[in-house]
Amino acid sequence: MKYKVTLNGRTYEVEVEETEAVITNVAQEVRQAPAAAPAPPQVQVAAVPAAAQPEAEGEKVLAPMPGIILSLNVVTGQVVKAGDTLLVLEAMKMENEIVASSDGTVKQLLVQKGSTVDTDAVLVNIG
Repeated sequence: MKYKVTLNGRTYEVEVEETEAVITNVAQEVRQAPAAAPAPPQVQVAAVPAAAQPEAEGEKVLAPMPGIILSLNVVTGQVVKAGDTLLVLEAMKMENEIVASSDGTVKQLLVQKGSTVDTDAVLVNIG
């Protein structure tokens, strides 16, 4: 069975392989030997790009520190100038405005409100 899981703003495709013994005999095995647990299903995790579209060329705006995205101040396709606030990142209980360092057009937003990001995560692509 395949599942999509979002963790820290990144989407992963997870494939779970179930064995017949786990599916059909779990309840019976637990009753017969409560101290022994059945073997867990094997899990394979493959990274899936956060956005369905290919990564845009241009300036990549990176997270300067880990935090949570409080607000997005731009949308894809919006023209921005150097110094315009792109989004607000909360880190260590402080609101940090993330600004464009050059003029351009927002090609791709790679985060959404409420996303948790790590240091150097790509937040926005400006072309």
